[in-house]
Amino acid sequence: MRRVRVRFAPSPTGPLHIGGVRTALYNYLFAKKHGGDMLLRIEDTDSARFVPGAEEYIVESLNWLGITIDEGVGAAAESNGAHAPYRQSERKGIYRKYVDQLLEAGLAYIAFDTPAELEAKRSEIANFQYDAKTRDMMTNSLTLPADEVNARISNGEQYVVRIKIEPDQEVKVQDLIRGEVVINSSVIDDKVLFKSVDELPTYHMANVVDDYLMEISHVIRGEEWLPSAPLHVLLYQYLGWQNNMPEFAHLPLLLKPEGNGKLSKRDGDRLGFPVFPLNWKDPKTGEPSSGYREAGYFPEAVVNFLALLGWNSGTEQEIFSMQELIELFSLDRVSKSGAKFDYEKGKWFNHKYLQQKSNREIADIFQKILIENDIIEDSEKLEKIVSLVKERVNFVNELLGQSIFFFKAPTEYDAKTVQKRWKAETPAQMEGLIQTLEAIDDFSAENTETIVKEWITAKEYNLGGIMNAFRLSVVGEPKGPHMFDITEIIGKEETIERLKKAIDTLG
Repeated sequence: MRRVRVRFAPSPTGPLHIGGVRTALYNYLFAKKHGGDMLLRIEDTDSARFVPGAEEYIVESLNWLGITIDEGVGAAAESNGAHAPYRQSERKGIYRKYVDQLLEAGLAYIAFDTPAELEAKRSEIANFQYDAKTRDMMTNSLTLPADEVNARISNGEQYVVRIKIEPDQEVKVQDLIRGEVVINSSVIDDKVLFKSVDELPTYHMANVVDDYLMEISHVIRGEEWLPSAPLHVLLYQYLGWQNNMPEFAHLPLLLKPEGNGKLSKRDGDRLGFPVFPLNWKDPKTGEPSSGYREAGYFPEAVVNFLALLGWNSGTEQEIFSMQELIELFSLDRVSKSGAKFDYEKGKWFNHKYLQQKSNREIADIFQKILIENDIIEDSEKLEKIVSLVKERVNFVNELLGQSIFFFKAPTEYDAKTVQKRWKAETPAQMEGLIQTLEAIDDFSAENTETIVKEWITAKEYNLGGIMNAFRLSVVGEPKGPHMFDITEIIGKEETIERLKKAIDTLG
């Protein structure tokens, strides 16, 4: 049995999409389930698309989510890992050996066609594909004499190396999610494997060589790579590595909330939810993109939410710790079809995790938000406030909107409530309430409620009418937890002051 070794291999071309995060998560869960290793490899051979800061963003995102890297970029022993280096740009000297092996075996060839020549051929031939049918009419080492090929290379002429695909062969891909996938080789073009302009391999060549040398046992990636899988299988066969070929699993797409097409940043912008784990600012355009962390999501809520987008445990359980996900995860319970991205469900998960956390932990986070808003509050009092309002929110950063009246007296009063609840007799009733409150020594919620309700009964007032006007005076609008929980926290003096202010303001 091979040791389970998986890799997450993103390109540093921008922020890490939430679909990529799910791919990393599934790799991590699979590796940990089987006591294996999780590698992070940066596939940066496309220098033209490299974006500064993207690699650091990827590492920080995985760290925030608790997806621990055992080996590779961001791991503790990155520099002296057994298969270092882990950036493809730093592995430049490794690939040429295998490219030459394919050339010497006649399984690849050198092509000199310029972009202009290729474009002309596309205009000439409908649905042009560089393959067995067309390679003989192109400028390559199959149509040129060997001495001319050597001369062109010696003269510094740019070229690419293409794989030589034999037509009309069955290529079989064994997929752990989709079963056996059979492709006729005639539909596969002679892909470019290497470019002389930068002496770097293309994704396909580097991907296969690195997975082999890094002893990757399972390649778990998005279904957008499924069309490339037959080419990768052929490369393993051409290089003589078929007995060490990893097992493949192609994950279903994350779909738009409506289900019609792949989830994109535009969907998040349109519907108001993040599609990246952390905030990102494009270094070229300065365009900002929101992230789950800064939007107030807990990392464990994001992990739980993503895990269930395309996989199910086979149970009715919805809330899972990372350890529970590791114990239950299996590729045979991953769906073949795409998963709709239900961002409202993501909020639900965050709400559930917020409720599970202690009031102390939430209060500590909330305290930072209050300080940013120039509000200083006693931690014990803050813990009580959190206990009263946290059920009403999905995010900690929503707590202030639900509890501002604990810290500041209302400066205005909800117009509809005033019209409905503040009657001609209300000021006199509130004056009577003030006198009742002034006589109370024990201002605990339970004692104050008992005395006030006794007063209302004795005066034969309408309970709802008094309490609605009382809430309007203290809160400013018809919201908030139990009225006497509020008064206990803000205290007797503040409660009376707010009643007096409401009488002065509303008449």
